[in-house]
Amino acid sequence: MAAIGSPNSLKVLWLQSGGCGGCSMSLLCADTADFPAQLAANGIEMLWHPALSLASGDELITLLEDCIAGRQRLDALCIEGALLRGPHGTGRFHILAGTGLPMTHWVQRLAAVATHVLAVGSCAAWGGISATGDNATEACGLQFEDDVRGGLLGADFRARGGLPVINIAGCPTHPGWVLDTLMALAAGLFGADDLDALGRPRFYADQLVHHGCTRNEFYEFKASAEKPSDLGCMMEHLGCKGTQAHADCNTRLWNGEGSCTRGGYACISCTEPGFQDPGHPYHLTPKLAGIPIGLPTDMPKAWFVALASLSKSATPRRVKHNATADHVVVAPAVKKTRLK
Repeated sequence: MAAIGSPNSLKVLWLQSGGCGGCSMSLLCADTADFPAQLAANGIEMLWHPALSLASGDELITLLEDCIAGRQRLDALCIEGALLRGPHGTGRFHILAGTGLPMTHWVQRLAAVATHVLAVGSCAAWGGISATGDNATEACGLQFEDDVRGGLLGADFRARGGLPVINIAGCPTHPGWVLDTLMALAAGLFGADDLDALGRPRFYADQLVHHGCTRNEFYEFKASAEKPSDLGCMMEHLGCKGTQAHADCNTRLWNGEGSCTRGGYACISCTEPGFQDPGHPYHLTPKLAGIPIGLPTDMPKAWFVALASLSKSATPRRVKHNATADHVVVAPAVKKTRLK
């Protein structure tokens, strides 16, 4: 364990680029009463963060220059928000205050000296909401533009520690995803095998939002919600992509108790590239011949159709009635469960 100021602590620099700051706001909701102490206890030293640091102006610019010159060790460069390359590739849509230079310039120079580079949030990872529509600002991720490798740093970029950009994707990120990644880096327990095919930490990206969803009984019987207040599964009609989205939102709850689906909102698959432009309203499920287009990631369509037909024919009355209600209308039957 390395204390703050220790030469052995993980030196972290956090900068915000083109985005809403939501990942920082989420981070500040980490499940702890003493956020700075949690960082210190796990050997993490925040050199600078826009919401946590007192230094500003010339002090920050001096820190950035010290990192680039090697006078200050930089172990983890965290970028939040998309990189704005416009107009016409100049990067001048986003100038770092007091420097006259584009943020993209600073990010490229800092990434070149950092041991690890982390994209915090889907904007920094893929472009995200900042790159939606016509993308007038030419926003992109650090190493991806949607699901195409490249981005600001290029497809072949590797940080000094040997890893590509670590994409902690999400809109916003769960504070646990960020802290667990930083703690693993601080402990020297994070390597290439811990990243999935899109560079996301596997400890959360190898899960699906569907896992642990409180609506799973309705999903199993294909008992679907028909309006937002209904208790049933939201996949068939209300746009939920929980069976396709890579995240552990329903097993690692937000603020200790919630998730989108538990709050009655469909999963929009915010950890995936291109989620910002799904091609349909978020609250509706696109269908072909009455069958949802977005099926579970690893289930052939014919199997799903057959299973759905069998499931619906076997749906208990209780599940069927509760699916289209905003509260439990029919409670589970009381019966003996002892073996005889």
